[in-house]
Amino acid sequence: MELRITNCNNFFKIKGILNKRSLSLFENEFNNIFDKMDYLTVSIEGVESMDRHGVTAITRLHEEALNRNKRLSIIGYGCKDLFDHFKSTAAA
Repeated sequence: MELRITNCNNFFKIKGILNKRSLSLFENEFNNIFDKMDYLTVSIEGVESMDRHGVTAITRLHEEALNRNKRLSIIGYGCKDLFDHFKSTAAA
């Protein structure tokens, strides 16, 4: 399944596969997003799979929110790889 990103106000739903191929769509959607919004909720419930490029993209979005003192909520079970990444980062 290709990547689809839908939004309503500050709530974004990501569905499909987030990998190297679909990375440009993700980056275009969230490029400079914190210039327009102070808080953002991203649902990854519909993400079927994610490679290391997808994990890196979500991580960069998270780091940008932290650096700019913006609020980012990532909700949904989504992909285990992303959960493991943030779990290992929190442990370190």
